[in-house]
Amino acid sequence: MSNKPYQSFGNPDIALARQNTFVVRVYGWMTLGLVITALASFYTLTQQGLLAAVFSNPLLLWGLLIGEVALVVVISAGINRFSPAVASALFMFYAALNGVTLSFILLIYTASSAAQTFIITAGTFGVMSAYGYLTKRDLTSLGNLLLMALLGFLLASVVNIFVGSAAIYWVTTFLGIIIFVGLVAYDTQKIKQMSTLTTEGTDANKNGAILGALRLYLDFVNLFLLLLRLFGRRR
Repeated sequence: MSNKPYQSFGNPDIALARQNTFVVRVYGWMTLGLVITALASFYTLTQQGLLAAVFSNPLLLWGLLIGEVALVVVISAGINRFSPAVASALFMFYAALNGVTLSFILLIYTASSAAQTFIITAGTFGVMSAYGYLTKRDLTSLGNLLLMALLGFLLASVVNIFVGSAAIYWVTTFLGIIIFVGLVAYDTQKIKQMSTLTTEGTDANKNGAILGALRLYLDFVNLFLLLLRLFGRRR
């Protein structure tokens, strides 16, 4: 009797089942985050007072954007200190806040082109996520390269806010698409590996799923915004 737990732990079928459960939970949270973001965007568009307050006041808009970045840092850095309830609440709050600031999309781009771009993003995300999950290749070195490139992308994007260069805009667009396409595969593989680091049902396991969902959510949203530059049709 005493050996059964150890036999179960080493059973590859049980390990695979736990891995699949963890990955499904991650994608469930990511999907919920995207739904919350979409609902928050549509709600903001229907509230003229809220819409005007956000986009006619640069200080408020920048405050919301900085708050979003701060939330990502707080969730990522403090995930091990939060209860699953707090971690999930912070993730959903971030998704809602992101929806408010992203509501401008349907003010700038036609709804049909935004929907078309969403489908393209979902397809690209699905293919690269499947690759990251199924490949036997270790993507760690690729991930490190992509993270360094991401820093350069962010720096160039911030600089271009003040410079307003069309050349930098398009270079960062194509560079960003390549970076986030690669990060989808890299993060998916990392999430697959994360499933082996915690015990199913524990707070650490539940919080790990939320952290994984946040990473994939960020990859999806950023890829969508970059592809929208290419495929979006302005009103």
